[in-house]
Amino acid sequence: MHDTESFDRASRQSGSLRGFLAALREDWRGLWSRPDDRMATQVLVASLILLLVYALWGRPNFLNANLPRVASWIGWGADHEYYSTLPYLYWGVSSVLIRILLPVLVIILWIGKRPADFGYRLRGVTPHAWLYVLMFAVMVPIIVAASFMPAFQAKYPMYDDAVLGWTHFGLWEIAYGIQFFGVEGFFRGFMTFGLYPRFGYLSIFIMVIPYAMVHIGKPPLEVFMAVPAGLLLGYLALKSRSWVFGAFLHWAVGITMDSLAIWHAGGFRS
Repeated sequence: MHDTESFDRASRQSGSLRGFLAALREDWRGLWSRPDDRMATQVLVASLILLLVYALWGRPNFLNANLPRVASWIGWGADHEYYSTLPYLYWGVSSVLIRILLPVLVIILWIGKRPADFGYRLRGVTPHAWLYVLMFAVMVPIIVAASFMPAFQAKYPMYDDAVLGWTHFGLWEIAYGIQFFGVEGFFRGFMTFGLYPRFGYLSIFIMVIPYAMVHIGKPPLEVFMAVPAGLLLGYLALKSRSWVFGAFLHWAVGITMDSLAIWHAGGFRS
């Protein structure tokens, strides 16, 4: 009742510019008044910035636009055997930097918490490992079925030259796997654990909105499946107090899909 009266009063006062600015200032201060509200605000502000930074400068296409210059820094020409891997190796590095290391700095230096409080830990979480193994076993038939669909065969592996042989495939999967650690660390770690004290299990639903959006451009079935998968991974992360096993699961799914897609294409070319 009190909150409703305060809102009504603020609405009447904000009819003028001065009243609006005063109400805006008061509401902004209110976001920082309670510890749970303050941490949720910090996590949401940092998440918004990091999502934009990653979208603009963290993806392989950013390096593709500057590939000749960057390759020249390490002495690689366009004729180098692994020239085409550079954007994806960069993707792995940028994922660690933007989605893991920078959130950890936010946790320590701004929020004032321990990374372990945000799921950055392994100790004590092994009893939940069987749940991730079970989840992978359930997903394998789905992955196999999806691998027969032209949309998935055309999309995977996302690194076209992965079909050239084991070395290209291995370099790609290492970069791909590192990227998955960034995905899980950011969405299931930083966002989910950071928002949980304020929103409870609704934090999982908040997290899954941007998580699903980053799948736009992939096959429609995968985009829609990202929602239940993201919700389940978020729930398991909270229950196990760690997001790390989710990263291994995500990586295993990625390797399986890539391997099946290459098999459908007739195997390695060399």
